[in-house]
Amino acid sequence: MKHLVDSLFKSYAELKGSIPVELGYLPSRNEVVELIDKLRNLLFPGYFGSSLTSELLEEAGHLLNKQLLRLLNKEPARLTKEFLAKLPKIRASLATDVEAAYIGDPAATGKEEIIISYPGFYAISVYRLAHELYLLGIPMLPRIMTEHAHSITGIDIHPGAKIGNYFFIDHGTGIVIGETTVIGEYVKIYQGVTLGALSTRGGQTLRGQKRHPTVEDNVTIYSGASVFGGNTIIGKYSVLGSNVFVTDSVPLGSRLSINDAPRKKQKALENDVWYFEI
Repeated sequence: MKHLVDSLFKSYAELKGSIPVELGYLPSRNEVVELIDKLRNLLFPGYFGSSLTSELLEEAGHLLNKQLLRLLNKEPARLTKEFLAKLPKIRASLATDVEAAYIGDPAATGKEEIIISYPGFYAISVYRLAHELYLLGIPMLPRIMTEHAHSITGIDIHPGAKIGNYFFIDHGTGIVIGETTVIGEYVKIYQGVTLGALSTRGGQTLRGQKRHPTVEDNVTIYSGASVFGGNTIIGKYSVLGSNVFVTDSVPLGSRLSINDAPRKKQKALENDVWYFEI
């Protein structure tokens, strides 16, 4: 047994650049998942077994502060306070997402059902929390959060993406939304949609560049559609049909399907786009 232990430590030493033996500076994934649960309780008290109390807020703050102390070792209290102060704003955005899901899905029996059970709403909720941590410049923690949601729902939203209000993910499985994606308001996407980078061969040299598409307001993207490239813009009121592969910008009011050749700009009719008045 001692020989085996020595052999393992030797292998760790040989790979110390990628597998350090001491991992005390890393956040705890289990505690991050616990933090997500407490934050969702704060956003929607009563839905997940807890009422809104000062104790719950303190517990969430303690968990976040603990992870930040491991990651940054400086100013964890300030960052924790700044993040918690954003919860009302996050909840307001999520309220619009619930509204969008309810209006956009005739199978929904009520908003409570969406909040409690819809995987798309869970993924969006975790994304909106993680995005605010991302904007505060906190490393690693936002990605752990969204990858946890990914593992549960099959929906992969990078915390760096910018997503407007009234966002609805229907069904959701297999959706990928890349780091530099920009999504406007009143956007609806179905399962299997990819908003990705045109090429990743540049690796780390592409960091900081706009690699993923922009989807403007009131766009619907049906199942299996793929949109690639940082210069690709899907214009307002457009509809992308199932399984289309898009690498060029699509003008306002377009309807694109795999049978379109050539692509034609078509007038957007109110009944043909996913749009509603609030």
